[in-house]
Amino acid sequence: MSISPLHDPDWRAFASDNYAGVHAEVLTALTAANGGHQVAYGEDIYTERLAQVIRAHFGERTETFPVFNGTGANVVALTSVLPRWGAVVTATSAHIHTDEAGAPERVTGLKLLTVPAADGKLTPELIAREAWGWGDEHRAQPLAVSITQTTELGTLYTPDEVREVCDFAHQHGMTVHMDGARLWNAAAALGVPFREFTTDAGVDILSLGGTKNGLLGAEAVLVLDPDRSDGLLFLRKLTMQLESKMRFASAQLLALFDDDLGLRSAAHANAMAQRLRTALATGIADGTLSGLAFTQDSGANAIFATLPNELADRIRDRARFYDWDRARGEVRWMTAWDTTPEDVDRFVEIIVEEFAR
Repeated sequence: MSISPLHDPDWRAFASDNYAGVHAEVLTALTAANGGHQVAYGEDIYTERLAQVIRAHFGERTETFPVFNGTGANVVALTSVLPRWGAVVTATSAHIHTDEAGAPERVTGLKLLTVPAADGKLTPELIAREAWGWGDEHRAQPLAVSITQTTELGTLYTPDEVREVCDFAHQHGMTVHMDGARLWNAAAALGVPFREFTTDAGVDILSLGGTKNGLLGAEAVLVLDPDRSDGLLFLRKLTMQLESKMRFASAQLLALFDDDLGLRSAAHANAMAQRLRTALATGIADGTLSGLAFTQDSGANAIFATLPNELADRIRDRARFYDWDRARGEVRWMTAWDTTPEDVDRFVEIIVEEFAR
């Protein structure tokens, strides 16, 4: 049977890496995993192999739990490290606070204690603003810290910065969760092994992203320190994140590790963002894009900038992207694993044309 697409396969946007499709090598991996029967609910050879590969990259004590999506990964992970009276210190811009419809608090009952971070990165000093009140029955107990790598503002924690956060948290009896929705982009940008800025830096539990890097609804919770997490085997089912045909999620995640596909894809997305930023910086310098200004460092595949709202609206009519803070004219432009140099150059042309009007 021949099936024609309902969309234009050549259409590109700069709104989110979630817009991109599934990588061809991932589709091949899914096809290879599709024949015959495998035991359901994770007792399959693909999930077993994934656990082995994850341990090789993150440490021999790591436990792997594939889930459906990033919000589910964060909810399951945080639930497993906190009692009912626990609270999580996180940045005001964190995805668990701004973009998960209150799921961590509503599903789990935990409390989020947020602190402003101009670049999206927590520091010991910022965490200390909410890390207090232990033993006070009137206050939710700050027992965990959640950081995002890369951050919601597109910035990047170095391994030393992660270690500083983890050392402070552990000194105060707190567990550290890392939201790694774009962990592959971080690894590609840092150029170091995963465990150098996760396990070895002190992170206790990790949400490993895949969807933003060419997968089809496949993420995972990695318990890096099993002593700090409890009941995750049951919580995954309780929070509706247990997949029956888990071999297909595991096969996709395996594909990212095979032949460094995940790092190659993420590095390409990062490179396209740098191509875009370089071209825009040239336009700012020569006056072509007077009124455009960057608001954050571009550590990986996101660019944040300000420009007049009416200009942003005209550009968006021709190439979709999102406002980040319309009150200050801030927008977010993102590249993906399938963004091409031609896509970037055409987007720059559109921006230049609209500024010229």
